[in-house]
Amino acid sequence: MFYFAYGSNLHHFQMKKRCKDSIFLKKINLRNFRLTFRNMYADIEFKKNEIVQGALFEISKIDEKKLDVYEDYPIIYKKYYFKHYGKKVMTYTMTKKTSFTFPAERYLNIIKHGYKDCALDTQFLKKALKN
Repeated sequence: MFYFAYGSNLHHFQMKKRCKDSIFLKKINLRNFRLTFRNMYADIEFKKNEIVQGALFEISKIDEKKLDVYEDYPIIYKKYYFKHYGKKVMTYTMTKKTSFTFPAERYLNIIKHGYKDCALDTQFLKKALKN
């Protein structure tokens, strides 16, 4: 199955620890969404003409179950599915859309490292932090 990461799971070492079968495939854009932070954690929300840069991973069913636990599915995050070149891709989005809160420095540093790992444009992250 395919998984779209946009937060701390962009960090390759951390993702491999959580999901041993995961394989980073490439960076991709999720259109008509924007990156934000709620309760100090990354989230995405629908926003016309915006883009969330992230990473496409191939994961196993076992990895998906581990991510479900880590993401506190279905309490904190729910699953969202979209198509990328005809392939079904899963990601997570928060169930409660609270207002913006700045992330903790440690968490933000993990995301920044993930942006480097995946060769993402940090302008997208900076824009989300100016919320």
